[in-house]
Amino acid sequence: MIEIKGVCKSFNNLEVLKGISLTINDGEIYGIIGQSGAGKSTLLRCINGLEDYQDGEILIDNVLVSNKDSKVLRNLQKQMGMIFQDFNLLTRLNVYENVELPMKFWGINTKSEEAKKKINELISLVGLDDKKNARPSELSGGQQQRVAIARALVLDPKILLCDEATSALDPSITKEILTLLQEINKKLGITIVVVTHQMEVVKQICQRVSFLKDGQVLAEGKPEDLFVHPIKEVKTFLQDESTLLPEAGINIQLFFTDKTSEPVLTKMARELNVDFSIVWAKLEDFRSNIYGSLVINFEAKNKEDVIKYLEKENVLWEEL
Repeated sequence: MIEIKGVCKSFNNLEVLKGISLTINDGEIYGIIGQSGAGKSTLLRCINGLEDYQDGEILIDNVLVSNKDSKVLRNLQKQMGMIFQDFNLLTRLNVYENVELPMKFWGINTKSEEAKKKINELISLVGLDDKKNARPSELSGGQQQRVAIARALVLDPKILLCDEATSALDPSITKEILTLLQEINKKLGITIVVVTHQMEVVKQICQRVSFLKDGQVLAEGKPEDLFVHPIKEVKTFLQDESTLLPEAGINIQLFFTDKTSEPVLTKMARELNVDFSIVWAKLEDFRSNIYGSLVINFEAKNKEDVIKYLEKENVLWEEL
């Protein structure tokens, strides 16, 4: 478990993290999202000890992450693999040698049959059996990121930290990498922390997510709760274009965050004998579950009846 308690971090007079508190559970895929400058990558670097922090605590399985004890920090860092946007592969080494590199750094005998087996299994896991002897210049961006993922897993870490790992990839390759991360999470039970500004990343793989702005956590929860029914700051982040509303009448937005086959609108129109217009609607895919929202417009005289009906049917709504 990763516990972040009131963490503050400043660079000179610039306060980057302002009392961040989060708990990330074992085996979870957890997203940290926000615009550039929100403090996402700084927080990730504090988690793995690459950056120190001035106040608060970060604990991994009840062990404090701190650069004051280099031996403890080094042992913690061994438990954390990390992948980056720019892959960080050594161009003079082939795929096998890049995956092998952390073992050499930690003084592990890479000539042993056990080490060779592990390296080959990881290369197979990321789907690069036929590229074992290829150098990074011979690989696509997606293939290079797969090598980086295998390299991050070679020391059997408990935690995989991903810092904008798909930002340099096109949408189809991004989807492949995210599917791979889901498979790794499922097969190895590894905790994955994903820092990103890409909405699609969070929607596809994250079980919970925090939204950061100006070094503070403004919202936390399931992605479908944050993004289907967003707070104002999240709406701004999403640059939601669905803001044009009729000036006449009442505009109410309905949120559907659970699977349902109930024809709510049809039943409401029939039972209340109310005419309404659908202003706009959208559906979104969260980890293969479909969630959505829509805005309806109707005459002001029907407002009380419509609201009573929606509350009776336990439909989440807000007036716009």
